[in-house]
Amino acid sequence: MGFNNWNSTHCRAEFNESMVEGIADIFVSKGLKAAGYQYVNIDDCWALPQRDAAGNLVPDPVRFPHGIKAVADYVHGKGLKFGLYSSAGSKTCDVQGFPGGLGHEQQDANLWASWGVDYLKYDNCNNQGVDAQQRYKTMRDALAATGRPILFSICEWGANSPWQWGQPVGNSWRTTGDISDTWQSMIDIAHQNEGLAPYSRIGAWNDPDMLEVGNGGMTGTEYRTHFSLWAEMNAPLLIGSDLRSASPETLAILTNQDVIAVDQDKLGRQGTVVPSAPGTTVMTKPLADGSRAVTLTNEGSYATTVSATVASLGIGGAKQYATKDLWSKKTGSVTDKVSATVPGHGTVMLRVTPNGPVPPPHGMTELSDLSWLSADNGWGPAERDRSNGDTALGDGRTLAIRGTGYAKGLGVHAPSDITYFLNGACRDLTTDVGVDDEAYGNGSVEFKVYKDDQLVADSGVVTGKDAAKQLHADLTGGQKLRLVVTDGGDGTSWDHADWANPRVACGAGPAAGVHAVSDLTWTNASNGWGPVEKDTSNGENGSGDGGAITIKGVKYAKGLGTNSYSEITYYIGGTCSTLATDVGVDDEAGPLGSVNFQIYRDGTKLADSGLMRTGDAAKHLTADLTGGDELRLVVTDGGNGSNSDHGDWAAPQLTCS
Repeated sequence: MGFNNWNSTHCRAEFNESMVEGIADIFVSKGLKAAGYQYVNIDDCWALPQRDAAGNLVPDPVRFPHGIKAVADYVHGKGLKFGLYSSAGSKTCDVQGFPGGLGHEQQDANLWASWGVDYLKYDNCNNQGVDAQQRYKTMRDALAATGRPILFSICEWGANSPWQWGQPVGNSWRTTGDISDTWQSMIDIAHQNEGLAPYSRIGAWNDPDMLEVGNGGMTGTEYRTHFSLWAEMNAPLLIGSDLRSASPETLAILTNQDVIAVDQDKLGRQGTVVPSAPGTTVMTKPLADGSRAVTLTNEGSYATTVSATVASLGIGGAKQYATKDLWSKKTGSVTDKVSATVPGHGTVMLRVTPNGPVPPPHGMTELSDLSWLSADNGWGPAERDRSNGDTALGDGRTLAIRGTGYAKGLGVHAPSDITYFLNGACRDLTTDVGVDDEAYGNGSVEFKVYKDDQLVADSGVVTGKDAAKQLHADLTGGQKLRLVVTDGGDGTSWDHADWANPRVACGAGPAAGVHAVSDLTWTNASNGWGPVEKDTSNGENGSGDGGAITIKGVKYAKGLGTNSYSEITYYIGGTCSTLATDVGVDDEAGPLGSVNFQIYRDGTKLADSGLMRTGDAAKHLTADLTGGDELRLVVTDGGNGSNSDHGDWAAPQLTCS
């Protein structure tokens, strides 16, 4: 949470030392610091166009007569943090051509650390064709080598699918091109970011660009939608308006504590889209206390009713639910659905809290994304998506067992006992288990899974020198799930135990029969360009802009239109046997189209098309899905970038029993 000057000042002369220090003053005087905003960040044009004789960046002496360190010191003196900008290229993005960081990574990082920089926005211009991952990894390593904690914001506009590789590199990554201060720009960017929820997690965030709230191009209703959607999607909240002239309405939007609490929720889940009527969008976001943040958005010009059942929100199973409107502050209660009359371009944002524990939602769910009933831990708190660490919440690191890292899971210390409410709704649990690498090969534990009081899986003794073991537990009919870790027999010192990627499958799969896959509701869908399309090709940008699915002149009435890199996931709940589909590059694609199609059952790849190019005839793929909980359809780039990679899943059919 913070401020960046670019949207309001660009490189105009008003961008200077006094302006930046004035923003820090306003953070304190206008309640922004109290609301949680920390970072006062400067963007491009802060340096001279040439480095000095030693190769160092030189602050513009007209804009910053006392230097950058003096500004950082001023910001720090207000109890805030300071950030600046560079580019992973030879020059930055402004046409004046300020020096970028390519080839100077460690020199620049050392200089910034000496100035007291806390945040780096690292852009993507003039990159000389150097691989994006390598450019950003080089700067990551340079920042780490300084020994100063510096938040690393990857700003390569989603061009190289950074959500696929950014998690171990940076703390956030831009998922889209630049936002502008219009309704259409804002809502299009929101849609591009919505499908990337699986990649967002604590310390690693999807970034749909800065806030335009208060810049004057949208109405107050539209700005409330903007702020609501960014909070629902765990987006960084970087103010882009000129706070020196901000209206009371703008400040009221930016300091709405109820909405900010959703963005900053400690569970760290990004909201996901649930089915809704045309012209409306509903998102649901799990919160750490077991409630859900729900956005009901009307994209039309006139007021309409927007509704969603509590089951579709993922919290079905309670008798009653308390509701709070996070903008009007009205409270109420519902039993089976939430509904509101929403003005044109408006969003009603609700916090929906069940009056008792609810089972996991239908489908596959990571246990670290759920609220537990209780958690007892031998040393420090149980951690979500982190190892146990030593004492304090959040002091662990990425879960790792014998060199294999896991993005999701639970880090505990023996003896440990974590309980979840199932209510008889779930069929099985799968998880890897082992002693975390932070124990340096020490420690010995035993992992046990209980369905109510029945032991349904046991790892036996696992030591810090053992590879991960996979456990599978039948949960059918169980009311509660208990994950227990006991000492392996040599005392509890170093017993840092990981439940790695623990997932529960809950609810039935598709009904018996043959289904057109495009008629089913996916669990998650991410796409390299625009949204995944049902029964049309991918088109270019917006939803519904494709044409008939066509591969080398053959048209298909049913299917899925994608652009690499793409992943579409369906919950099949152990009831489906076969997938059959044609695949190929759509005829609408340019000559550079080249992709691979892959079919996965749970984590196992069952089919691969091999390289396919524009103009190739369709290939037919089949996959045996017997016993699988999840079907995943993946389209990868064929090796020459994602341009024109319009991959079609043509007439895919799923057979279930």
